[in-house]
Amino acid sequence: MTSTVQPTLDGTLPPEPADYDTWLAAVWPHFIAAAATGKTFTCYSVADEHKLPNPPKPQAQWGRLMTLLRDEGYIRTAGWACSDRPTTHHSGVRTWKGTAAARREAAA
Repeated sequence: MTSTVQPTLDGTLPPEPADYDTWLAAVWPHFIAAAATGKTFTCYSVADEHKLPNPPKPQAQWGRLMTLLRDEGYIRTAGWACSDRPTTHHSGVRTWKGTAAARREAAA
């Protein structure tokens, strides 16, 4: 299996987080900032824009992140779009939009 992580300019790979909580703390602020813009986004668009590392279990934990953000009131579902992730062949993905809670959190 090949890595989906983009090498840095010097050719090295960014370190993968040691555990889920460490990863969550690293990526959470990027998703709060995306939600605070009020623009519709996908999980992949935020991860790709900021070159975020994969979680320890990417098949399950990206979705878990979005569920946590929704459950905490920072995002709401906005609809569906075709994925721009290169490996998905334009399959449907959920789109998200930030809430007032995300704007307050980003301003704090």
